[in-house]
Amino acid sequence: MASTRVAEILAVVVDGAGRASDVPPRLIRACTAALPVSGVGLILMTDQGPAGIVATSDSPAATMEDLQFTLGDGPCVESSRTGRPVLQPDLARTGPERWPAFSAGALDAGIRAIFAFPLRVGGIRLGVLDLYRDRAGELSQADMTEALSFASAATAVLLHLQAQRSTDGGELGAIPVLEDRAEVHQATGIISVQADVDISEALVRLRARAYASERPIVELARDVVHGSLSFGDDTLAG
Repeated sequence: MASTRVAEILAVVVDGAGRASDVPPRLIRACTAALPVSGVGLILMTDQGPAGIVATSDSPAATMEDLQFTLGDGPCVESSRTGRPVLQPDLARTGPERWPAFSAGALDAGIRAIFAFPLRVGGIRLGVLDLYRDRAGELSQADMTEALSFASAATAVLLHLQAQRSTDGGELGAIPVLEDRAEVHQATGIISVQADVDISEALVRLRARAYASERPIVELARDVVHGSLSFGDDTLAG
């Protein structure tokens, strides 16, 4: 029955899509319409954490995913790491202690509940499907089943995009994202040299500075790449 529902979802989101890159936004819209949620986000994940935002339904969903990418923390990160759904029906009650920085930003954006579903193939992490609500409340068992079906459909979509990029001559695993994160990786390498730390620590420092300065991490990374911001000084590196 579950596989039948997944096939139905894929048929709806693929039929009429002009390009493969049109499918993720169509999937997000279909998921938002099918479930009692306010919005949905689809984010790529690697073993190192969030790698890029594939699609979001609205501004709060974009904020939710950008916070998780910037901080390297939040429900999607935990869901990807554990391989299990992370269900937060009352973020104001349970979130601040679990993810203080993320929860503060998400609550400010009007997000009151989050349900994160890992997208995996065996031990390979592909991404996370994040559902949010602007009011607290749990998903019913029927809604959970539907959400899991959409998560399976999202996994199939990411695999298809990955395969198509490889066939088209693109970099294997390079799935189009809403915002180019290449500068974040470049900046991380530069900070690693400037501060004489490893790549993981360099990314932590970049994320910490982005959060402290309340600037998008991509914007801060661009300053590092262009040489207008240096992390060679420990005071600047934060």
